[in-house]
Amino acid sequence: MDHPAISSSSATAATPATAKATALARYPSLDRQSIFITGGGTGIGAALVQAFVEQGARVAFIDIDAQASAALADTLRQQQGASLWWRACDVRDVAALQAAIRDAEAAHGEFSTLVNNVARDDRHTLEDMSPEVWDDRMAVNQRPAYFAIQAVVPGMRRRGGGAVINLGSTGWQTKAGGYPVYAVAKSSVNGLTRGLASTLGADRIRINTVSPGWVMTERQKALWLDAQGEADIQRNQCLPDKLQPADVARMVLFLASDDGAMCTAQEFKVDAGWN
Repeated sequence: MDHPAISSSSATAATPATAKATALARYPSLDRQSIFITGGGTGIGAALVQAFVEQGARVAFIDIDAQASAALADTLRQQQGASLWWRACDVRDVAALQAAIRDAEAAHGEFSTLVNNVARDDRHTLEDMSPEVWDDRMAVNQRPAYFAIQAVVPGMRRRGGGAVINLGSTGWQTKAGGYPVYAVAKSSVNGLTRGLASTLGADRIRINTVSPGWVMTERQKALWLDAQGEADIQRNQCLPDKLQPADVARMVLFLASDDGAMCTAQEFKVDAGWN
């Protein structure tokens, strides 16, 4: 089901979440720019959607969770007067992913920024993996980024440039166990970024990786954070505070803005110094 633009002004609501955001950087170059985010309904993705909305951007996002996406869009409409487009979409279906990008582009204009955020860090062992499950995990954690880029680049070329931000992970870099296939997928993000940087750069399209540490999304807290995890955070992070989705979003905003105009082919880590 499509949910075309919810449009009005980019007013800022006086809530704790937005009050914190207004104390941080504002990027005039993001105002009224069109942004596309995969996996934008929950977790880091929802924080990305909110952060771009707070900058006055025209945000389009997809997510498989229609209920959470609808709730997020309704909240931002009420609090921010947001200009939003969203669609429930399973990114394993590449045709549906690219159709969503085309339809969102028709509603909001050619995209200045693509954020490849969608991922699932499901746990598994070496022994319980099958070729079928491998392909399914890669179809969520690796393949969509490439084909989303393929879909947005023609519009970015026509508009004279843009920014692609791929969400990586520091988990594989710290040799975290429990998700070897996810680690393979996320380790390939830097290859995608660097492998396309020269090609896209000729058209002034920047491409970078943002690699979060252990971000305290509701999913992480519900499924994986326990006493051992709390101890790991205190032992391994240089900074004592837990990483929040909004911390990742702030780095993405910089790279999407004109302030990051000469940043490309790089990996930016937001991990409180763990890695």
